[in-house]
Amino acid sequence: MLTRLSVPSLKMLAKTFQVEKFTLHCPSLQELTEVLKNGLALNFANVDVKISDCPNLQIAPFHLAAPGLCGSTRIADVGGAQNLLPLPNLDKVYNFVDIAKQIDLPEAFIIGAGAGPHRHVGVNSEMMSNLKLNMQCGSNCAAIQTRVCTVNTEDGSCKQMPLNSTEFSLLGNFFCSEGKPGKVLEIIATKRTGEENFISCIRKTLAQKYGDQPVGLGGAFIIQRGKAKLHVMPAFSETPLKSENDVNQWLKFYDVPAPLICLTGECISHDPGLDLRLEHTHCFSMHGGGGHYHYDTTPEDIMYHGYFNIAQSVYRVDKPAEELKLSS
Repeated sequence: MLTRLSVPSLKMLAKTFQVEKFTLHCPSLQELTEVLKNGLALNFANVDVKISDCPNLQIAPFHLAAPGLCGSTRIADVGGAQNLLPLPNLDKVYNFVDIAKQIDLPEAFIIGAGAGPHRHVGVNSEMMSNLKLNMQCGSNCAAIQTRVCTVNTEDGSCKQMPLNSTEFSLLGNFFCSEGKPGKVLEIIATKRTGEENFISCIRKTLAQKYGDQPVGLGGAFIIQRGKAKLHVMPAFSETPLKSENDVNQWLKFYDVPAPLICLTGECISHDPGLDLRLEHTHCFSMHGGGGHYHYDTTPEDIMYHGYFNIAQSVYRVDKPAEELKLSS
């Protein structure tokens, strides 16, 4: 069911925008274990999917800002690539404190993928959002474990750094909850035999099973073995990026070794007409590598181990007026 709410905009936007809420289809975790086990087995040689008590995600190897993925689960899809392409709209600056209020979860635990706040970082960046809000004192006492990755202009390497801010820019896709412990899906997959990446395989399995009934997941996974292809956005392009080739020539790609901590903010099986980004995952690490997840590059060696929960609803915030159209 789709609900449209006209709400005040973020202060830095100084205008109004629309928030659209859609109630997602919520199969039981037990049903999803069988569905995902069968689907992932078509793409990986070894698969285990089960219902588990969520481990404490605040400790190694996850290093998250809250212990669990449960309580009032929802996905926030904010802005969009239209704010980046063909040229960036640098006025699109958001704040998690305001977003959390607008998705009806003011003390949200928020994980996922987005663009870092350029006015804090000083340059365009990939953001791995990881924070737990506390509305008693706003952003002043939020538990912020967010990181960003930028491109080192001297040698083209990836540079990862902590971000002590509740702002972000342009776009973001986030799994939000109360951060409580509880029952979740535990998924282990090794030795990729198919063409799909880990998250795409999950999403397409759900799409095949549930059709036009949107099912949404979010969570965190570790790439324990192998390597993954990641990208990091460099400085904003001064020339319009009009095609997929333009974008790929602009992005900086890296082959990054395990271990990687990956945050899936949005994995939705079907877009109910909200111009959603169906999947979006960013990764960080303790060794300095990170960025936007594409796929693993070592199928024989790869090992994924993650924890996911089902989202009860999706909130589309500040949807761009037109869909993104890039030439091939």
